[in-house]
Amino acid sequence: MATAITKKKQKRKRIPKELIYEMRYGSPIYYRDYKDVLAGAKTLEEVMGSGGLQSFLVVLIVNLLFNKLKDKYYILANEVGYKFAPRSWYNLDIAIVDKGKLKDLPEGYITVPPEVVIEIDTKADLNKFKTPQTYFHIKTQDLLNYGVKKVIWIFTKEKKVWIAEKGKRWIITDWDDEIEIFEGIKVKLNDIIKKI
Repeated sequence: MATAITKKKQKRKRIPKELIYEMRYGSPIYYRDYKDVLAGAKTLEEVMGSGGLQSFLVVLIVNLLFNKLKDKYYILANEVGYKFAPRSWYNLDIAIVDKGKLKDLPEGYITVPPEVVIEIDTKADLNKFKTPQTYFHIKTQDLLNYGVKKVIWIFTKEKKVWIAEKGKRWIITDWDDEIEIFEGIKVKLNDIIKKI
């Protein structure tokens, strides 16, 4: 005779690994709207895709960085996976990686900490966190703890930029302000948006 716990486990749907967006110490962080995929209301592609503005910003920033840094650094994009600890990895929108530290680009996740990570919004389901800011704080602090020197978050809805550097005070500023990305490369997001 099945117990109540066994019946409950049988009713619970197993979440496919394709719906895992990131992993932190063995605890999965799912894609936003993953429950809609399980219910058949959305496709996997719908929850994995980027918005138009996010995609445009990624392309413009990558082009700017590539033109100035290509000799010494890899400019990686497209949700590059960074494995930072056992059973732990994050997806990164843009990562600046020192070519001297990463001799060859792996087919799988990178394990060398980027110099700078740039994140534009997130595809993560934030419901398991106390507040959305909790996710952003945890991911940022993990990246800094594991060797990333600077993390920049660009929030398209709020038109804000969050800059965190190891050993420095974190700041939040507006798209009107000029921010330094890396090695003197500065950008004003409102100026970039005017190119749309």
